Amino acid sequence: MNTQVNQNATNLSVLIADDHTLILEIIGLVLENTPDIKLSTAISIDGAIEQIRNKGGFDLILLDLDMPGMHGVETLKQIAELNGDRPVGIITGGPTPRVVEEMTRNGAAGVVPKTTSMKSLTNAIRFMAAGERYFPLELMQEQRAAQNAFVSPLSEREVSVLNLLADGKPNREIGGDLNLAEATVKMHVKSICRKLGVTNRTQAVITARNLKLV
Repeated sequence: MNTQVNQNATNLSVLIADDHTLILEIIGLVLENTPDIKLSTAISIDGAIEQIRNKGGFDLILLDLDMPGMHGVETLKQIAELNGDRPVGIITGGPTPRVVEEMTRNGAAGVVPKTTSMKSLTNAIRFMAAGERYFPLELMQEQRAAQNAFVSPLSEREVSVLNLLADGKPNREIGGDLNLAEATVKMHVKSICRKLGVTNRTQAVITARNLKLV
């Protein structure tokens, strides 16, 4: 009887939210034979929120970056707060260097490509649930290569503003996220446009993406 109690105490409660039901079914088939992981699934952000509220949170949550209702960093932070700041990571089909950098900067437990083998996924789940951060080596190498491919003319603060511009945020929201006055944000946007040789914020984002700055 005591053995059973101890075994249950080590089980990891994991929620994976993905609107691709086939992916959830495949992961479920693998994890149902993994005794230390108890899997729950959701096919929408609203469904994930409902499960968190009903079950009191999870040891780890993985969110599909491209599912309906997922708004990048904003949703990541929302789910992390609902989950009592326990680990929340990202699962995605095609992680880019920008995604890796953005999620790292905003506290994601990790970024897991959907091409990850089931064995590696199981190990990644245990790793993130233990409080570590999981970013596959090839993703980190791609990130470094992209960063080294072009010497950015922008300051670190301008890059932060540019990343939020790329998310489609207006100056007021950017100022709130970075704790800057709206006038200061406008100044940074003007400087970004000048340095990139463009005339407006839309062109700045397009040029920055072409240069792999975001």
